[in-house]
Amino acid sequence: MGDHETHGREPLTPDGGEASAAALEAGRKLFAQECRFLLGVARLDQLPPGDLPEVAFAGRSNVGKSSLLNALTRRNTLARTSNTPGRTREINFFRLGGKSGPALRLVDLPGYGYARVSKADVARWTRLLRAYLRGRANLRRACVLVDARHGIKDSDREIMTLLDQTAVSYQVVLTKADKLKPGALERRCAEVRAAIARRVAAHPRLIATSAQTGLGIDELRAAISELAAIV
Repeated sequence: MGDHETHGREPLTPDGGEASAAALEAGRKLFAQECRFLLGVARLDQLPPGDLPEVAFAGRSNVGKSSLLNALTRRNTLARTSNTPGRTREINFFRLGGKSGPALRLVDLPGYGYARVSKADVARWTRLLRAYLRGRANLRRACVLVDARHGIKDSDREIMTLLDQTAVSYQVVLTKADKLKPGALERRCAEVRAAIARRVAAHPRLIATSAQTGLGIDELRAAISELAAIV
C-alpha cells in the first residue's frame, strides 16, 4: 500500500490539533520500514522482553482494527497473520522497524464485544489483558478504536475504565470516518471528546481515520512515531 495523498487538505485532526511537517515525515519514515509478525501469546510468561516501546490497539471485533493496521503499515495482509486459526484470541505482537531507524512493537489486542465469546473466555481474557496492561512498563499508549458511525459503546467504556484503572495512557481513534458526512463527523468527534474529557488516562487528542480513503492515517503514524522515540 502506498503513501496516502494529503494534497489539498491540511494535516489536521478533528480536534484542531495540527501534526507538524517534521512529525508527519517521522511517521512516514517509521512506517516505511519493515513490519513483521513476531508471536501471539495467551499467557504472561510468553510475553516478549520489554526492550522496545509498545503501542497497543484495542477495539470491538467489528471496528476495523485489521484494516487500520494494514493501512498504517502499508501491508494489505499484515493483520491476517493474527487471524489464522489458533491465534485469534491471543495478544499479537508485530515488530516495526529497527534496521535503519527507530523500532517499536505494535500490539494487536483481542477484539471485545463479540457476542459468541463465552463468559469464561471473557473472564480469562480480561485477566490476561489487565495483567498485561498493569505490568507492561514499556507500553507507551493504547489506541482505543471506536467506530465513527456508532460512537462509544458500553464495551468501549469498559476498556477505557480498565485503562484508567491501570494508568495506561490511551488515545481514541475513530475508524470508518469516511462513512459519515463532514458535519456528522464533527458532531461525533465533539460527542466523543466530551465523553473522555474527565477520564484520567485519556489523551485529549482525537484522531478520525479511514482505512479506505487514508484520512488521519498520516496523523496517526506521526503520533506513534513520537512514542517510538521514548526509550
